Amino acid sequence: MGLTPAVRFGVGTIGAWPTNKHNLWRRSSRRSDPAWRGSVITFDPLALAERRTQLEQEMGAPGFWDDQEHAAAISTEHSRVQRKLDRYEQLMRDYEDARELYSMDGGMEAEIVESIAPLKRELDLLEEEALFSGEYDAGDAVVTLQSDVGGTDAQDFTEMLLRMYERWAQHRGFKIDVVEASPGEEAGLKSATFTIGGENAYGILRAERGKHRLVRQSPFDQAHRRHTSFAQVIPSPLLAQDNVEIDEGDLRIDTYRAQGAGGQHVNKTDSAVRITHLPTGVVVQCQNERSQTANKQTAMRILKSRLVELAEEEREDELAKERGVVSMGFGGNPIRSYVLHPYQLVKDHRTDFEVGNAQGVLDGELDGFIHAYLLARAAGKVV
Repeated sequence: MGLTPAVRFGVGTIGAWPTNKHNLWRRSSRRSDPAWRGSVITFDPLALAERRTQLEQEMGAPGFWDDQEHAAAISTEHSRVQRKLDRYEQLMRDYEDARELYSMDGGMEAEIVESIAPLKRELDLLEEEALFSGEYDAGDAVVTLQSDVGGTDAQDFTEMLLRMYERWAQHRGFKIDVVEASPGEEAGLKSATFTIGGENAYGILRAERGKHRLVRQSPFDQAHRRHTSFAQVIPSPLLAQDNVEIDEGDLRIDTYRAQGAGGQHVNKTDSAVRITHLPTGVVVQCQNERSQTANKQTAMRILKSRLVELAEEEREDELAKERGVVSMGFGGNPIRSYVLHPYQLVKDHRTDFEVGNAQGVLDGELDGFIHAYLLARAAGKVV
């Protein structure tokens, strides 16, 4: 019975385990793992404990709260470090309990499977923690969905993706707020924007960036022919208002009446705001706030986040060219295909991770794909 990939700690390595002829990691649906799952991910609890001590000393210093913004950042980092250490300590306790149970009776397969199920989940989360190194990875995210080629099917697919991410966020315990949703002509959504709040939200959702592809029998085709449609997923770091300076002369600001359900106020006033950044062509909009001023403030924050993400994508494209590794940016090849007909399969084309339970993925079971991408990125296989 193996625990892979190994997570190497400053005080030891979890990964060595007696071999059993039975596979204790049974799967309910067909899936394949990436070829580099054996990669060792370093997690240093001693360094984390030292950092916690430093943060606590700074938090206890006189005048710590004089700078509210800095104090909030330090407090947030302290909470994050403490959660990592708590997870590590719990994982080590569970691991030792499972080893002791196995040493007592190697035939107690059912009991061991039950005891290591939460251990495997915690191991994945701890490993995930060690994979975030970007400047914005630890923070919240704002995600824009845009229907692409495929007409009504693409707009319906965009709405399916919104539902998928809502289910995934709920499962992960993240907070999700829909900022804007523009209905399609017949069905679905032309676009949608939502924010996700939670630890490492942006670092996690970077795995979703790019073009997504749906293959199915179209419910909008009377002949029920197979159609292929596309949608773009654009995650950006959710920044503070003053992180990026934008020249007002580079903006075109339009107001319009909000579409879709939203209450009498939203539907009867021109409170929705659309902002176009003329140099880049990036367009953002917001309609969920109760006033035009509030919608403009939210839209400006999203625009700044999108511009930072655009710069990050350009940097990663250049890095991919230098390394000769996989980069599937916007407008390029799809990063993932969701095939519902003539068979069911969801496959990530960057990592080759795939799952046969397509409906489960569309219901929010994304962690396998995200984890495979993060491992591939850490191994330098993708950017």
